[in-house]
Amino acid sequence: MKYLFQTFLVISLIVLASCQPSPKEQPLMQKNKNLTAKEILNKPDYLAISYGGYRQKTRDSQPTINQLKEDLKIMYAMDIRILRTYNVRLPHAANVLKAIKELKQEDANFEMYVMLGAWIDCKNAWTEHPLDHNVGSENNASEIDRAVELANMYPDIVKIIAVGNEAMVKWASSYFVQPHIILKWVKHLQDLKQAGKIDKDLWITSSDNFASWGGGESQYHTPELEEIIKSVDYLSIHTYPMHDTHYNPVFWGILPKESKLSNTEKLDKVMNRALAYAISQKDSVSSYMKSLGVQKQIHIGETGWASFSNGNYGSNGAKATDEYKQALYYQKMREWATKNKIKCFYFEAFDEPWKDAHNPNGSENFFGLFTVDGKAKYALWDAVDKGTFEGLKRGKNEIAKTYKGNISDLLLDVEMPAVKNEIMLNH
Repeated sequence: MKYLFQTFLVISLIVLASCQPSPKEQPLMQKNKNLTAKEILNKPDYLAISYGGYRQKTRDSQPTINQLKEDLKIMYAMDIRILRTYNVRLPHAANVLKAIKELKQEDANFEMYVMLGAWIDCKNAWTEHPLDHNVGSENNASEIDRAVELANMYPDIVKIIAVGNEAMVKWASSYFVQPHIILKWVKHLQDLKQAGKIDKDLWITSSDNFASWGGGESQYHTPELEEIIKSVDYLSIHTYPMHDTHYNPVFWGILPKESKLSNTEKLDKVMNRALAYAISQKDSVSSYMKSLGVQKQIHIGETGWASFSNGNYGSNGAKATDEYKQALYYQKMREWATKNKIKCFYFEAFDEPWKDAHNPNGSENFFGLFTVDGKAKYALWDAVDKGTFEGLKRGKNEIAKTYKGNISDLLLDVEMPAVKNEIMLNH
């Protein structure tokens, strides 16, 4: 009897084991994973990034689906799970969604979501005619309609629609709109959600400079902005300390008391202050929002640091741009955002030479964590060492380190900011 019982027990265990998925089968269990925007934005391990896959000096040359897949695999390897696009007028965003869909079909374990940008302009933007910032471009309606169409085509991928990109900040003088135009389209999308014409869990926001969200001058504190804040699902704010190393360098430079520190220690202090400056801008938006009696999530829609500049931020200016400082900002910002459960759509994944095509050495061309030919900048050298990008390519190039991985050569290009009191004397 004991023998029969033992035999039965062994057979039962074998049968039970045969019913369990093998290690190779287990990832298939994630096939139907489909998180909401709220869930994604509140998962610290789901990193976010801004993405434009343009590899040429003009957007007339659109990335192919295969090129987009290359980039998506690279970003996925970095633990990016949600990326941000900027407009639906051009084929890029739709092709990104198509590429994600195909990758999900090819690999059940692949997971990527999108914050879909709908570009908003004022009347006569990008033309020779007089601008009217109080009237929206006739293209805005079709842009919103196309964003809705794509959100409905890819409901498992598109989780957020952002109405406009830096569309309310007044220094965007070639296209900015007054807040009532953004409000109109935010309410339109929220109405579609209430009517069941887009997914009920699709979140609506606008992605704009911190000042445009009320964290800056009082000229932005309008009833229309208050209504926008009450109407969006969360606030997507931009903060760029790098630009303010020139425009408002109150935080920038080496303090006299730091003069005896090593150069790397000095730069660590300098970049800590850059991070604190960014946090202060986020906090200023939070304070304004709370003054309206509103409690909503605030996430970073954009922040970044260029690795080169021949203008205001380079050797002839603030001496802010190099791969070493970029890496410090990236690491510090990621660490702070993760710790505080703030989603940071870091700007950006890859260098894009179209941004300032007439000035190849302009800072706008060098915000990527990767060069155009797929070299990982210093911020990602550790990831290269860990084999994160093993087997991945951009074009014909495997992912390798800039400077051929020689830190001494990299440091030769690092310049020290001025001593703080010298900066104050110059301003």
